[in-house]
Amino acid sequence: MSILSADIQSQLAGQGIELPSWAFGNSGTRFRVWTTEGTPRDPFEKIADAAEVNRVTGLAPSVALHIPWDKVDDFGALRRHAEDLGVALGTINSNTFQDEDYKFGALTHEDDRIRRKAVDHHLECIDVMDATGSRDLKIWLAEGSNYPGQTDMRARQDRLNDSLRTIYERLTGDQRLVLEYKFFEPSFYHTDVPDWGTSYAQVATLGDRAMVCLDTGHHAPGTNIEFIVMQLLRLGKLGSFDFNSRFYADDDLIVGAADPFQLFRILVEVIRGGGLNNPDVAFMLDQCHNIEAKIPGQIRSVLNVQEMTARALLIDQPALQAAQSANDVLGAQAVFMDAFYTDVRPALAEWRASRGLPDDPMAAYAASGYQQKIEAERVGGTQAGWGA
Repeated sequence: MSILSADIQSQLAGQGIELPSWAFGNSGTRFRVWTTEGTPRDPFEKIADAAEVNRVTGLAPSVALHIPWDKVDDFGALRRHAEDLGVALGTINSNTFQDEDYKFGALTHEDDRIRRKAVDHHLECIDVMDATGSRDLKIWLAEGSNYPGQTDMRARQDRLNDSLRTIYERLTGDQRLVLEYKFFEPSFYHTDVPDWGTSYAQVATLGDRAMVCLDTGHHAPGTNIEFIVMQLLRLGKLGSFDFNSRFYADDDLIVGAADPFQLFRILVEVIRGGGLNNPDVAFMLDQCHNIEAKIPGQIRSVLNVQEMTARALLIDQPALQAAQSANDVLGAQAVFMDAFYTDVRPALAEWRASRGLPDDPMAAYAASGYQQKIEAERVGGTQAGWGA
């Protein structure tokens, strides 16, 4: 008998993890963007690669776009292309960090003209959402200051709120605004949205369709991220995750690579708070594959999330609650760790095979010939990467 009960299998079957289009383009460090053979040259090829991840895992039903990196003449055609490959177009991510005008801010800028330009970019993103059928507009702002006294921090918060309100009012139907936070970089004295509290304070003034995005790499060392997950779920404001991993700062490495136990703890709180398979809480990757192959990197990432979800679902909740109620510290921790240490990989392989999926998605991709095919076909043109 499988260690995965019918209920656990049902919950795993409902899990979907959105892939970022930029994960399939070239990326690198502050010093160089690295090129690889077979890298997509346009959004259509990025989506084809994302669809390959979904084909072998059954875990990646949608693809997030980044504007203007993924601009095309006909977003309706891009949507049909995705649907033909068995995936949907998901979150639309704005970009106000690569234009010369935004050196000192975008949605927070003192200059009305520049701030209006940044707002208009987001309104354009919502136009894209209308064409792609996307629900979420995700906003991350590379804004702040480097030196004490450089700027009026409070005034920037007021201007940010005014800008976000204008953007929010353009949303229609079930469309949502999701505000991401990051505690430092590229501004090093202060950032305008440095933590979940600031993001929450901003979106709480806008309305029910304004939410917080939690990027697992955007926290100071030692931060209890699962506590933040709990709190945002408790407040009904956790709109989405950006799953990745980091060793020192915002490295955007494969999720679970640095601290798989942290990923487990986060998913325990997701499940406890009703966030698993909740349509209001979007699971998404936000990673760049610099030295590893891109498609296998995404495959490994979604499998890591699936494996830790399965372990979190294995917690003996009655035993845990009994130990907690009795203040049995070691007993509660033993129940918790028993689930974490359970090797779910054989059971997941068996379950995938029962659903007509490869029992070993990594091996299935390696044997498919897809990598060799795209390396042979994608010759010439300009490879996609940061900024394209």
